[in-house]
Amino acid sequence: MTPAARIQAAIEMLDAVINAARSGGASADRIVAEGMKARRYAGSKDRRAIREHVYAAIRACGPVPQSGRAAMLRLASENPAIADHFDGSNYGPAPIEPGEPVAEGGIAPAWLEQALAESGIAGDDALVLLERAPLDVRINTLKAQAATLQLPEAGEPIAAPAGLRFAAGTPVERWDAFARGEIEVQDGGSQLACMAVTAQPGEVVIDLCAGAGGKTLSLAAQMENGGTLIAADTNRDRLSRLAPRAQRAGASIAQTILLDPGKELEMLSQWHEMADAVLVDAPCSGTGTWRRNPESRWRLDESEVARFAATQLEILEIAARLVRRGGRIVFVTCSLLDAEGAAVVEAFLGRNPGFSPLDVNLPAGESRGNGWRLTPARDGTDGFFIARIGRL
Repeated sequence: MTPAARIQAAIEMLDAVINAARSGGASADRIVAEGMKARRYAGSKDRRAIREHVYAAIRACGPVPQSGRAAMLRLASENPAIADHFDGSNYGPAPIEPGEPVAEGGIAPAWLEQALAESGIAGDDALVLLERAPLDVRINTLKAQAATLQLPEAGEPIAAPAGLRFAAGTPVERWDAFARGEIEVQDGGSQLACMAVTAQPGEVVIDLCAGAGGKTLSLAAQMENGGTLIAADTNRDRLSRLAPRAQRAGASIAQTILLDPGKELEMLSQWHEMADAVLVDAPCSGTGTWRRNPESRWRLDESEVARFAATQLEILEIAARLVRRGGRIVFVTCSLLDAEGAAVVEAFLGRNPGFSPLDVNLPAGESRGNGWRLTPARDGTDGFFIARIGRL
């Protein structure tokens, strides 16, 4: 493919990404993967270049662009080498017309930029949200130790004690150590969030929003497969991925529970006031993960953030029924918006006088309200809000 043809292919994929963002359709990763399948003639260098063009254009645009061409013109306005390939050649984009629409730059749609700024994320701290994330792994201490682990590349130690960092795109999932379950792909911030649970052997621990089980496996390692670890979620597809992952990791999960929305407490009745710790890794806007999913900022609106916050509070109320006296709830969101972090915890504590905030004190991050925050700019992790809440 010519450089111009690569840009035209990226424009077509960007059109699909923009339409999906507006309609709640497939992720950019899936759209790009499908777009590559439709271009089987493209070589590996072509595929890499097209993908880089697509994601560079997504990161260059703040609000949702008018079109894929407008998004690529935003990138071209910052990179003259891109503009040169709008040459009208075969399979390439048409020449740039005077006054042609160019997508707006920025961090995100204006309301979302303002919400981030009001939550203390602005300027360079916000710009970092659009950089490409590194790849972190967690050494699975059920099967390996850092001192003896053999990997094809030496990773960089991070703040999480069992964590190593590699360059984005490192093929760790093809390594023998991954196949043996000795390492798991997990962002360093996610590893630190699990540390905040301080799960101990012999405890009863419930992962209330387990999803595909990344944090569940980390908790199993903390507990040294001793005690009772429960994984629950309302998403059948995601929860179904936990069993094979647990088998590979050698992790002992006492019970996996598929919850019916609205019937969570009924289905968890045998665990009422039984848990030493409940992890609430709540659904959220994902503003802390834009380095991995930059187009997700085009999918949000203010009402959706409010719905996420309401759901988070509801799940905390469920967790409150499960934790024993003297036990703890650990509330986590991968959001940098106070509306989905400090404000939710404040509302929960105001409604539940039998609970009080506990110290977090992780080896990275800083306090935020009645909790703790990790940011890409300061800590090199995904963005997280983490709070520990004790039942009196």
